[in-house]
Amino acid sequence: MKKKALISVFDKTNIVDLAKGLEDLGWEIISTGGTFKHLKENGLNPIDVSQVTKFPEILDGRVKTLNPMIHGGILYRRDHEDHVETIKENHIESIDMVVNNLYPFAKKLKEKAPHEEMIENIDIGGPSMIRAAAKNYKDVLILTDPADYERVLETLKNGEDSIDLRADLARKAFSYTAQYDSLIASYFNNYLEVSYPEKLTMTYDKVDQLRYGENPHQKAAYYKNAFDDLGIEIKQLHGKELSYNNLNDIFATVKAVKEFKEPAAVGVKHTNPSGIGVGENIYDAYIRAYECDPTSIFGGIFALNREVDEKTADHMSSYFLEVIIAPSFSAGAVEILTKKKNLRLIEIKDLADFDLDKKNFKQVLSGLVYQDQDKFSQEEKDFAFETVTKRKATDEEIENLKFAWKCVKNVASNGVVLAKDKATVGIGQGEVRRSWAVEEAIERAGDKISGAVLASDAFFFEDTVEALHKAGVKAMISPGGSIKDQGVIDLCDKYDMTLIFTKTRHFRH
Repeated sequence: MKKKALISVFDKTNIVDLAKGLEDLGWEIISTGGTFKHLKENGLNPIDVSQVTKFPEILDGRVKTLNPMIHGGILYRRDHEDHVETIKENHIESIDMVVNNLYPFAKKLKEKAPHEEMIENIDIGGPSMIRAAAKNYKDVLILTDPADYERVLETLKNGEDSIDLRADLARKAFSYTAQYDSLIASYFNNYLEVSYPEKLTMTYDKVDQLRYGENPHQKAAYYKNAFDDLGIEIKQLHGKELSYNNLNDIFATVKAVKEFKEPAAVGVKHTNPSGIGVGENIYDAYIRAYECDPTSIFGGIFALNREVDEKTADHMSSYFLEVIIAPSFSAGAVEILTKKKNLRLIEIKDLADFDLDKKNFKQVLSGLVYQDQDKFSQEEKDFAFETVTKRKATDEEIENLKFAWKCVKNVASNGVVLAKDKATVGIGQGEVRRSWAVEEAIERAGDKISGAVLASDAFFFEDTVEALHKAGVKAMISPGGSIKDQGVIDLCDKYDMTLIFTKTRHFRH
């Protein structure tokens, strides 16, 4: 008796070659709808599924393979006498291979299709067939990926069909349907604005096997979120492949630079900013960020929210950077920067437009915590703060305090930022004591501290005020919220310093 393959695919890539190869090996092809027509038009001799089921396709194709003549032929165990007898009694024929891929739900997500169209692109019969074949993989080959067609044909031609191959195909099939269902679940959560569903499903596509992880002895791979990242184009123009640490730093740098609408540049080392600056043009913004800490940025990365021009590229090429990220690079900049063989140039054309203000998660014991992004509004019209001291900030100080407040949101806690002229001049971060972060920022600012203001990601105490007063800082911004706030305010009044409370904390752990 001839072996039979049921072929029903939306994506018809290489399907004719597979079907011809199977026919050449003596297999019979059962097919449905558009796939049946496509195979017939290409000279093959498929059997229409309705001839097998003895029932027509109904409900605009919603029901065509949901039938015992199909699922019985897939699911019965060939080594169980009762199963074999049942199949004979009901005149059901074996189906020994299922080739299936599903309606393009992910494609419709990317296209932002209307809700009714999304619903019509939820496949029902396909996942049922795939899961049935994958469950019975010892007896049935299941193909869901066109990339597997050639290797399966070669295996059959050479008589090398193995249980390991079948199990691997089943593994891929279950992963495929699991992701499909996850996308649908995520779509409905988004459609109904359910932020924290009872069952959290997230699905990712493998982009690259990395050389190693955070350290050379750790294996790692890069996966892209199949739901939230649809439509974001990240293009590497030059340089060696990205590493685990590069990808981690890129995320931190892009998050920081997206705080600003004006020309801005952010330098980062090990996810911590080494300098942030804005300016009238991208070169001025970049130089301000670079000059905050020209030593630590060696081996770091830069993100800019405007095209990298020749002047900026020329300076960037004067020292060692791992990665440069921008919406575009001028031809002259590319010529300059590509002379450095290993420097990665990353182009994100829609850098200013795509939304990072979604959820983030972090691994904890036995699971993860899932939260909103820290997306406190930084629009000037929404910038809410309260001056709690007698001294009021000057207009110039206010502008720099607003800038510093955006910056401190992106440093590691405990963290503080000293800034002036729309540039960081000293950053203290990741300390277990806030006063140590303040001392660190003051030391790094050096003689640039004159006229600087300070932003703190959380409340501080009198020791911070004392250190800043001694350094000559006159204006500060912090969330406030400590039981010791009044003592801090009184000390600021004593030293004629300005303190502004935002009542919003910016921890980044």
